[in-house]
Amino acid sequence: MTRIIQRLVSVTGVTVFVIAVATFTPTLFAQKKTRAERREEANSRAVQGIVTGVDDKPAQGAVVMLKDLKSLQVRSFITQVDGTYHFSGLKADVDYELNAKSGEAASPTRKLSIFDTRKEAIVNFKLEKK
Repeated sequence: MTRIIQRLVSVTGVTVFVIAVATFTPTLFAQKKTRAERREEANSRAVQGIVTGVDDKPAQGAVVMLKDLKSLQVRSFITQVDGTYHFSGLKADVDYELNAKSGEAASPTRKLSIFDTRKEAIVNFKLEKK
């Protein structure tokens, strides 16, 4: 009888061990971010907003251009149905210029400065006829 109890306890112990390993293994092997990745994440930001047309309605299909003033690289985004755009992965230590265009209408150029410390900046545009 004691052998049966000992065997039952050992089987139960193994079961508990297997459940514990299955539960905690994902957290044990979760990929930790490297120092460079953490630094990059801390030094990145995003900008988003809405582009409205001359008629004050969201401008679907407008082109929003983002210019990196350090490297002079230009990225563009075509607005969604609701007139929204989004740029992510921007460096916090770089100034950017943004503007929007759609057909003959364009917006004034706006600047996203290094002194603007928001992680998620909001810059909306109103298109005007040229």
